[in-house]
Amino acid sequence: MSARCSSMRVALALGLLAAVWAPGSAAAPQTTVHDIEDEVMCPICGTLLELSDSPQGRREKAYVARLVAEGKTKAEIKDALVAQYGPAVLALPEATGFDLTAYLVPVLAIAIAAVALAFSVARWRRDGDAGPPGGAEVHAPAGEEAERLDADISRYDL
Repeated sequence: MSARCSSMRVALALGLLAAVWAPGSAAAPQTTVHDIEDEVMCPICGTLLELSDSPQGRREKAYVARLVAEGKTKAEIKDALVAQYGPAVLALPEATGFDLTAYLVPVLAIAIAAVALAFSVARWRRDGDAGPPGGAEVHAPAGEEAERLDADISRYDL
C-alpha cells in the first residue's frame, strides 16, 4: 500500500507541476486602462486620451475600460480602437510608408551629427598639432614693441 501511496503522490506532484507550467495557465499581465490611455489619442481634440476631458474622450475611456474588464490584451484593445476610430487614434505612427519617416529622420539626424562631430574633432586635433596657421612661428615681441606692450599692460594693472 505504501508503494501505491507514493506513486499517487508522484502523480499528484506531476499533475500540479504540469498545471503550473502549462502554456495556457500562465497568467498574462493584466492590461490596465492607464496602460492604454497613454498610447492612444482622443480623435476629437487630438490629445492623449489620458489628458482628454472631452465628451468623446470620456466615451473612449469607458470603451477602453469595458475592453479591459473583458480581459482583452493591449494589442486587442488597440486593434478595436483602430477599428472604431481609425488609425489616427494611435499615438505612435505606423512604421510603414510616410509614417516611417517619424522614426528614420531622428536616427539619421543623430548619425549625421555624430559623423560631423567626429570629423570636426579630428580636424581640430590635427590643426592643433600643426601650430599656428600658415606655418608661422610665434616669437615674443622684441625691442620697442615689448616696451609698448609692457606700458599698455601696466596701465591696466590694479
